[in-house]
Amino acid sequence: QVQLVESGGGLVQAGGSLRLSCTASGRTFTNYAAAWFRQRPGWDREFVATITRSGDYTYYADSMKGRFTMSRDNAKNTVYLQINSLKPEDTATYYCAADTVDPGPLYWSGSLTGADFGSWGQGTQVTVSS
Repeated sequence: QVQLVESGGGLVQAGGSLRLSCTASGRTFTNYAAAWFRQRPGWDREFVATITRSGDYTYYADSMKGRFTMSRDNAKNTVYLQINSLKPEDTATYYCAADTVDPGPLYWSGSLTGADFGSWGQGTQVTVSS
């Protein structure tokens, strides 16, 4: 499996922006689709966004569309999550995940979950103050 390390979290005021990064090592990253999940206090882990191996297609949870943008730079073995107009309810630990799956069919079938991804980072904490 690929090893993943997230960074970029922190404390930010509501309305601000953050860009989270996730850098992969250990395997050829272009063989892996990637995703972001988050876990808010008291909530189950939830899907945020996923991106195909090439970066040509990105898919978002309905509630994440508009303020969240996922991208990747395969030359840097890194995926990103840009979060704009942060809200206190975005406070969560954000996790990067990767696997060799094609996330598109899983996303459109409504069956994409964290179980589809075998590699996970340790998470990066995002705290949004009001």
